[in-house]
Amino acid sequence: MINGAVTLPLDLAELSFSASGNSLVRRSVLPSGVRIVSEKVPGARSATIGYWVAVGSRDELPETYGSTHFLEHLLFKGTPTRSALDIAVSFDAVGGEHNAMTAKEYTCYYAKVQDRDLPMAVDVIADMLTSSLLDPTEFETERGVILEELAMADDDPADVTSERFFEAVLGDHPLGRPIGGDAETIGAVSREAVWNHYRANYRAQDLVITVAGAVDHDELVTGVINALKRADWNLDAEASPVARRSGTGELVERGSALTVVQRPIEQANVLMGVAGLAAADPRRATLTVLNSIFGGGMSSRLFQEIREKRGLAYSVYSFSPSYSDAGLFGIYAGCSPAKVSQVSELMLSELRRLGTDGVTAEEMRRAAGQLSGASALALEDSDTRMSRLGRSEITLGEFVDLDESLRRIALVTPEGVRELAEELAARPLSIAAVGTVDENAFTGLAESPVSAR
Repeated sequence: MINGAVTLPLDLAELSFSASGNSLVRRSVLPSGVRIVSEKVPGARSATIGYWVAVGSRDELPETYGSTHFLEHLLFKGTPTRSALDIAVSFDAVGGEHNAMTAKEYTCYYAKVQDRDLPMAVDVIADMLTSSLLDPTEFETERGVILEELAMADDDPADVTSERFFEAVLGDHPLGRPIGGDAETIGAVSREAVWNHYRANYRAQDLVITVAGAVDHDELVTGVINALKRADWNLDAEASPVARRSGTGELVERGSALTVVQRPIEQANVLMGVAGLAAADPRRATLTVLNSIFGGGMSSRLFQEIREKRGLAYSVYSFSPSYSDAGLFGIYAGCSPAKVSQVSELMLSELRRLGTDGVTAEEMRRAAGQLSGASALALEDSDTRMSRLGRSEITLGEFVDLDESLRRIALVTPEGVRELAEELAARPLSIAAVGTVDENAFTGLAESPVSAR
C-alpha cells in the first residue's frame, strides 16, 4: 500500500504498487517510449481504456489552430483495415462505449467494455491512432461536421461565455485559445497541415495507454505491443518518453478586463475570475477546499447568498481548472439582465469576505466531508480511474490515490484558505458576459483588482 504520492519517473521501466481500496497499479515504459499504466480494481467486470497523446490545442501553430480537434474527428474515419462503420460496429456489437476528447494539453481516445472485450478495444483504438488514412474526401466531409459543431457551440451562450472568459483571463497564453479553433481557421486549414501535425505528434514516445477496471497488466502490454507492431511501428528503436511540460506556474498577463457579447436571450451569462494555480502548485489542495466552501455545492456561500437567500439566480458556482503551468479561478452566474450588477457585486463581495474574514470550523468540516464523499463516489467508475492514470502520467508525474488526496485535504488550514482567497481577490479581474447586458453594470469591478461595493 502506498504511503504518500508515487512519483512516475520517465526513465523507470517497471513500477508496481497497491493503492487505496486494494487496487493494483502497474506501469511499464517500453524501450520505444510507449508508457502503459493499469489499475486492476477488485471485483470489476468491465474496463475503461484510454490512448493518450500529450498534445493539445495549446501546441498548435497559428496556421493549424483547431487541427488537434480536427484530427481527433478524423481518426474515427477509417484505416487500411477498418472503415468508419467497422470501427463503430466493433464497439456497438459488444455494448461498449467509445469516444475521444481534445483538451488544451492532451488528446485521449477511449472506450469502456466488458473485460472479455478489452483485447478488441486495445486493437481497434491502436489501429485508429496509428493508421488513420485522413482520406481527402472524408477530410472535407468532416470539415463540414466540425463547422456545424462550432456553430452549435456558438449558439450556446454558456459555451460562448466560457471561451471569452478563458481569452480574457489568459490573454495571449496558448491556453487561452479555443480548443476547436474557429470557423475561419477550420475553413482554411489544409489536409497537409493536419497530416503533418499527425505525423509529428503521434509517435511512440508521445503515447500513453491507461486502463482501469478488470485488467491483467501483462496481457495488456502484450496486446499493445502486438497492435502497434501490426501498424509497423518500430518498437525496437529506443527513445525516451516525451518530457512533461514545465510545472512552473507563473501568473499570466490578463487579456482583457471586460468582454460583453450582446445576444437577444432571456438570461445574462456572467463569468468572472482571475488567474489561478498550476496543477503541481502545492496549494492545490487548499484551492480545492476554498472552492468547495465558496461555490462548490448547495451549501456553499455563493449558492446560499445568491440563490437561497435572495433568489437572484438559478445557477451559481465557482470552479478552478488547472494546467501544467497556469490555472484559473472562475465564478459563474446566470441571471436576469436587470440583476447583473447586483449579482456581480455579490459574487465579488463574497470572495473578498472570504479573504478578510476567513472560514469557520464548520465550513472546513463540511468541505472535507463533501470532497471525501465525492472523490470516493467518482472512483466507483472506471472512467474516472482511467482518466486519473492519464493525468498523473502526462501532467503531474505522480500518482495520488484517494487516501493521499484526503490526507492532503486534512492538512489544509482555515488560515491557508483565507490567505489564498486574499491572494486571488488581489489579482487582476476579468469579466465575460453574454446576453442583453449593459456594460455599465460592471462599472468599478473590472478596471482593478477585485473590489466589491
